[in-house]
Amino acid sequence: LFGKSLYVSHWMMLPFIFGLLWQISNLVNHFIKDKFYQIFTFILVIADSTLLSQLVLVTPEIIQLFFFFLALNAILNEQLYLKIIALAFLGMVSYRGMMLCGGLFLIDFFIHLVIKKRSLKQFFSFQTSIAYCIAALPAIVYLYWSLSTRGWIISHPSENWGKALAFSSIEEFVKNFGRNILVLGLQFVDFGRITVIVFVLITLIFKRTYIQWEKVLTLLIIIFFSTIVIYSTSLLIKNTMGHRYYLPSYLSIGLLACILIDQYNIKKTVYIGLLSSLLLGNCIVYPDTFAQGWDSSLAHLPYWKLRKNAIEYMDNHNIPITETASFFPNNTTIDNVDVNGDMRSFRIFSGNENYIFYSNVYNLTDSEFTTLRSTYDILETFKKGGVRIEILQKKDTGTPNTTMPLSPSFYKVKK
Repeated sequence: LFGKSLYVSHWMMLPFIFGLLWQISNLVNHFIKDKFYQIFTFILVIADSTLLSQLVLVTPEIIQLFFFFLALNAILNEQLYLKIIALAFLGMVSYRGMMLCGGLFLIDFFIHLVIKKRSLKQFFSFQTSIAYCIAALPAIVYLYWSLSTRGWIISHPSENWGKALAFSSIEEFVKNFGRNILVLGLQFVDFGRITVIVFVLITLIFKRTYIQWEKVLTLLIIIFFSTIVIYSTSLLIKNTMGHRYYLPSYLSIGLLACILIDQYNIKKTVYIGLLSSLLLGNCIVYPDTFAQGWDSSLAHLPYWKLRKNAIEYMDNHNIPITETASFFPNNTTIDNVDVNGDMRSFRIFSGNENYIFYSNVYNLTDSEFTTLRSTYDILETFKKGGVRIEILQKKDTGTPNTTMPLSPSFYKVKK
């Protein structure tokens, strides 16, 4: 209706952004009754750097989160029809949406048994069973179609995820599993969340006799089970899933922290400390050789302008895009990123290309990084904040370099 452009894509996200913020507000209001404190709790919850990052991107994450929290609020408020609708749409967003539906089912189950202290027979009543069957129907139909027409569901061996479970031995699996546990732990405490989690743990231990455990237990169930299918899968595969996949748990931890602040006399000081930690998390930038979830904090924002400057530089100096390698998510057509009709595409890095488009927002393997530094020279660097883009040329190509000027000013860093 409105044409194909990046602006239209961002405008399309706005209804889901507003819907998500509305549902987060409803969740906060369910646990906190004081109107004044609801505002400050809402601010702390949405201050998570990973959420803020997703809010400025065109991403299915926001659509997914909207339906997740819509379904969660429907469960907490026992709104049967709304729960069915929200779960059905959540399952249609993506495979991870289906995984979140599994987490919501477990949340509903344990709240029913542990918090509301109702019987197992009541939960598996005819009404509840029919409700979940109807909610799961769109996802089941899609999975059946995918399997019957393509012969596979998630991926096939030639794709990145196709060999996610291709371990050569039990020893390799165990080592990978242990590594994945460490990565998962880092993801939960990354970007300033460590302060919030440490605060929650300390309070639960030392203030346990004063805590209103019904609210706390409800949130602990939500924190643990909302992404349980996702992180269980992530622990078993070779390449772990990204920070943003656990946003339902992150936001619930922030809400729990706000509830626990009430246990202290220095409420304002604790609140400011937690909020500052989350906001400062957007300033964290790791060294190039340490993988960072760049789309999980606002630290990535300068990249988009630098990327345009770098592409413009390549065009001005006759460096062909189609003969230049890059890395995920940039090893694709320019149109796939900028939605501007430019169908020139960067190559997938092999080490044989004459030119490389590299940024520290790309997570390279150790071997790729070694090849890059040993085989290529930097022609130009674009830098702003913690983000850096480099245009590189292969050493000793044996051909005259007609694309780069001989002036020493060519090597200056553009800011």
